[in-house]
Amino acid sequence: MQTTTKRDLCEKIVRKTDNSQLLVKETIQMFLDRIVHELSQGNRIELRDFGVFEVKQRAGRKARNPRTGEEAFVPAKNVVVFKVGKLMKEKVNNNTTTNTDQAEIQA
Repeated sequence: MQTTTKRDLCEKIVRKTDNSQLLVKETIQMFLDRIVHELSQGNRIELRDFGVFEVKQRAGRKARNPRTGEEAFVPAKNVVVFKVGKLMKEKVNNNTTTNTDQAEIQA
């Protein structure tokens, strides 16, 4: 498995669209900044077939320090959750199927 960075994505989009690298980079950054802003305002972001981002509150809980065994309280906090969209789920599952799995599916 390889890691694709924002820079890698920019370069791929530049090659496909013939837009300038600066324009693509700024557009992607504005898009990401907007997502962060909307989530920080408590809004839900739904991108059809891609997925949904939303903020949920994780309740406070008791935890234990694994080194000392001492109990500690972890306060409630907001976390961003992502639910995968139907199209992405299908594409990811189709890409991760091995040749052996393909043979079993077709049989």
